[in-house]
Order: sequence, then structure tokens, then C-alpha cells
Amino acid sequence: MTTTVSNDAALLPAVRSFLSSPKQLLIAGDWVDAADGKTFGTINPSSEEELVRVSQASATDVDRAVKAARTAFEAGSPWSKMSPRERSHLLWRIGDLIDERAEEFAQLESLDNGKSLASARGDVGVAAELFRYFAGWATKMEGTTIPMSVPGRDFHAYTRREPIGVVAGIVPWNFPLTMACFKVIPAITAGNTVVLKPAEQTPLTALRLGELLLEAGVPAGVVNVLPGYGDAGAALVDHAGVDKVAFTGSTEVGKKIAAGASKNLKKVSLELGGKAPNIIFDDADLDAAIAGAALAGYFNEGQCCVNGSRLYVQRGVFDQVVEGVAAAAKAITVGDAFDPATTMGPLVSQEQHEKVMGYVRGAVADGATLTAGSPDPAKDRGYFFSPTLITDVTEDMAVQTDEIFGPVITAIPFDTEDEVVAAANNTVYGLAAGVWSKDLGTAHRVGGKLRAGTVWLNTWHADDVTLPRGGYKQSGWGRELGSFGLDDYTELKTVIAELR
Repeated sequence: MTTTVSNDAALLPAVRSFLSSPKQLLIAGDWVDAADGKTFGTINPSSEEELVRVSQASATDVDRAVKAARTAFEAGSPWSKMSPRERSHLLWRIGDLIDERAEEFAQLESLDNGKSLASARGDVGVAAELFRYFAGWATKMEGTTIPMSVPGRDFHAYTRREPIGVVAGIVPWNFPLTMACFKVIPAITAGNTVVLKPAEQTPLTALRLGELLLEAGVPAGVVNVLPGYGDAGAALVDHAGVDKVAFTGSTEVGKKIAAGASKNLKKVSLELGGKAPNIIFDDADLDAAIAGAALAGYFNEGQCCVNGSRLYVQRGVFDQVVEGVAAAAKAITVGDAFDPATTMGPLVSQEQHEKVMGYVRGAVADGATLTAGSPDPAKDRGYFFSPTLITDVTEDMAVQTDEIFGPVITAIPFDTEDEVVAAANNTVYGLAAGVWSKDLGTAHRVGGKLRAGTVWLNTWHADDVTLPRGGYKQSGWGRELGSFGLDDYTELKTVIAELR
């Protein structure tokens, strides 16, 4: 690992202006303080300095926002009267506005999350494209006609896709802007209204998005933004006025949300944790597989639920692959998000830094070997962490079973296909997996055996907004994005008319 020093790159005037005053809650189209006046500081992970104070939503604010969203949804509101074509044009306009402010969003994301400016720019581009992609779906939410067979009687039966109502979107801190868009965009494409709760670690781009939505002409109350802690999220889940909860985050919290939502059986979609296996066979293109394994494990500072953190390598090439991934880890430049030399920023928070470090130290104490990285990464300031590769790991070690959410890869050799498939599927998670082999028969056969919502063959992190995302087992319920991404935001109504 090479660590760069923080350089005080000049912020855009718009970013400086945004950070110059405390940030408020967005409720019913107005920026307001929390009802109890509470605020919290959001921290720059590169410097550990407070960026700005942010209003902290409570259950009282949640109630205000849900009522605003309900009012905006009900029949007769400007939103309910907006035609699908008008919604389509609005969504496209928002995408264009994001592109116009792309660098502003990227700087805010880097400051708040810690990821490199280059990575943040990529995330902003995805956000803009998501708006444009779903703009096309606003006019294509169709029903079907279904023939009925009732002797002596004539019926016309058809289905309609209708919005659910008020959606609570609760999003994580690893991709703050894009995860917010994952919830907001399909919800409003279908005609729902939204109360968005960004993670307390990274509220800034969600708040800036709220400003931009109002500027674009989204009616008041359609999207409300409530920064806050877990109590605000719990209040959203418990609120009787919320019709659906869409959550991305840990499996532990996802279970709590499912339990809370059961009180009134509100709809729930969950994208939860992962511990993705990445399998390299001895006939793979090893140069590509090694580069792919490093990308799979270290992408986004390792803070990505579909990262390939469990590396399985066929024994004949194990040493070569481990040597290559270790070299790739050591070549990564860790540093301030605004330094052009940085290829990996810090972890998001002190809490996350301590968590990841605890797993690495625990693995070493249990007899594992650090092939790359350090259990005590030196830092004067900032939550920086060395890209880490661990060998001599057993399947029962915590570093192998738990989602760590940091730049940590474990590597284990295997001999046979049946052996590695069994090991790969031996997890409570099922979000992603990968296979590397020049034999396409092997790649597709093994890929078909892996219990995961996304399986990459001879690649990793290849993606598109047209593709569904979601997981098996304890990695979640439902799918996001693509045409499938609207299903969880609509109700299917059957209409039957007797023709006389």
C-alpha cells in the first residue's frame, strides 16, 4: 500500500456554498429544522473533520414527512394528476440536471463518504443514467387482458399496475447517491411518493438531490428527505401510513425491518449482506483472473455487498494467484479522496475502521497469515486501511463467514469442482458469486450451481441499469433495477366487468 497525503484541492463554489450553512430536513417541499432542534455532524473520513451540521430527524419528523407524502399521493393532488408522459419528461430532466452538476455531486460524495473523486464521478454518472432509464418505463406500465371461461356469461377482464402509495426508502452509506436513486426513482416512476432516510454517515448527496428534485419541478411532498439515525428508520418502518419499506443494508438490520413491517404487513423489499465466493480454476486466464480478483475484493474500499471477498483457487495455480493478488494489493494507492493519485480512499468511519481491523487481528490470532496488509495500519488522521489478503484460513473463521465490508480478501485452495461448489454455497448469504475458467462449459455449469442472485463468469462488477439486482437466502427479498425493478413498487389490480 502506498498512502498519499491529503491535498487541499479547491472545492467548487457551489460545494462551498452548500457546506456553508447547516442542512435541514426536506418535508412537504420545505427545508425545516428537526422538531426537537437536534443536529449531528457529518464527518470527512479522509481528515476526520466535521463538514457541516445536519438536522437529525425524530419520530415526530417522520410523522410529518409521512403525512406530507400521503397528501401528495392522494387523488386530486398535482402528483396524482401528472400523466405518465409528464412523469417521464420530469425524470429525464432530473437526469440532465444531475449531469450538469456532476462535479458538484461527486465532490460532496467524496467528502462525505471518502471514496476517490474518480469513483464518485462514476457513481454520479450512474445516478443520472438511472433517471433516464426509468423515464422510459413511466409510459410502459401496462396491464393485460385475460379471457374468462364462464358458460353462458360474457366478461371482460384485465389487469392494471397501480402505485402502492407511500414508500420509505432507507439507504446505506457505501453508495449514498446511487442507493438513494435505487429507491426514489422506481418509486416515483410508478407514481408513488417517498420518504428517504439516508445513512447518518453520508447524508449530503441525498440532501442535494432533494434540492435538485424541487428545482426540476417535483411537486411538494412527493420526495421527502430525513437524515437521522436508526430511531428515525425504525419510526418509518413502524408508521401505519407507510405502505412499503425499501431497504439496502446489513442482514441484521434487514431482519429487524421485516419484523417491524409485519405489524401491519406493509410491503418490504430488502437488499442485504453478501459474502461472495470468487472461484478461479487452473485453466483460467490467470492475468485476467488475478486482476479481476483484486477488483472483486477491493472495489469501493471493499465496502460493497457484492464484492468477491472469498477467493477459492484451484491448488495447481494457488500460489501464483495469491502472489498476483498480493502484488495488486500492494500497488494500490490509498489516500485522500481528492488526491489524483488515490485509487482507494479511507473507510467510511472510525467505527467501520475498528470493525475491519478487529476481523483482521482476529484472523491472525486464529492462525491465518497476512500475505498483504497490516493488522495495525499506520495513520495520522483519516480512516485509511491497507488492502489485505489473508491465507491459511479455515471455513469456520469469522473472517471467512462474516461480511466484513472492508478491503479484505481471504484465499483458500481447492481441488475439485464439487468441493468448491459446496464451500462456495456454505454461507447464509447469496448475493453474488463468480467463476473464472477458459472452459465455458465449466464456467456456465458451475455458475448454475451457485446460489446467488448475480453470477459473473470471467469478469466481476460488470453491470448495467437494465439488469436486476438482489439475492438468495439471507441476502434479501425482491429485485431492483431493470424492468423487474418496478414490480415491487406497484400493486397488481384485476378488474372484471360483465358484458350484458
